[in-house]
Amino acid sequence: MLLLYGLQKINGEVKLGFNGDLYQVSGASVVMTTKGDLVRYDSERERLGIGSTNQVLTVVAGLPAWAAAGHVTQSRALEVAASDETTALTVADNKIKFRMPFAMTLNAGEDGVRASLSTAGGTSGTTTVDITMNGASIFTTDLLEIDYGDTTSVGATTEPNVTTTALTDNSEIIINVDAITGSGAECGLKIQLIGTLT
Repeated sequence: MLLLYGLQKINGEVKLGFNGDLYQVSGASVVMTTKGDLVRYDSERERLGIGSTNQVLTVVAGLPAWAAAGHVTQSRALEVAASDETTALTVADNKIKFRMPFAMTLNAGEDGVRASLSTAGGTSGTTTVDITMNGASIFTTDLLEIDYGDTTSVGATTEPNVTTTALTDNSEIIINVDAITGSGAECGLKIQLIGTLT
């Protein structure tokens, strides 16, 4: 069984406890038959044979089971600074250019692409950011926006419409600032890309 509960010294050997049962002479070895076997417990001790290459241990219907590793997702967040912390932003392309260090699939909407500021813009309007991959915007109609008075795009009036969610390994990513607020005081722009490895 996979639930580990403790260690006990028996006849000079340290035994690992499974599901409250410490190994005994009549314990796990009774059901284990093959190298790599595990013991699990349902209504009694039972053998869980070793899985195949590239399988991982998971839980199905309350019991340990082997499954293809493909169902395991690896979340990643990549954050880049697109300006310094004190200089007011200006409308311009190529605020920062970098290459993706891995392939990832972005989460939907603001769960996948976010922006933040160290100092909020004011008066009116939005800080509007476009992100391109290999020269094409990852958005369609609605770009990434931070409302004036705010320092995060999360909860903005208009949520970004991300249509290119598959970012390929080594693709060129460019951050462009398409608009700033009425005060033009915003600074310290960072971009977060959030998703899973592909």
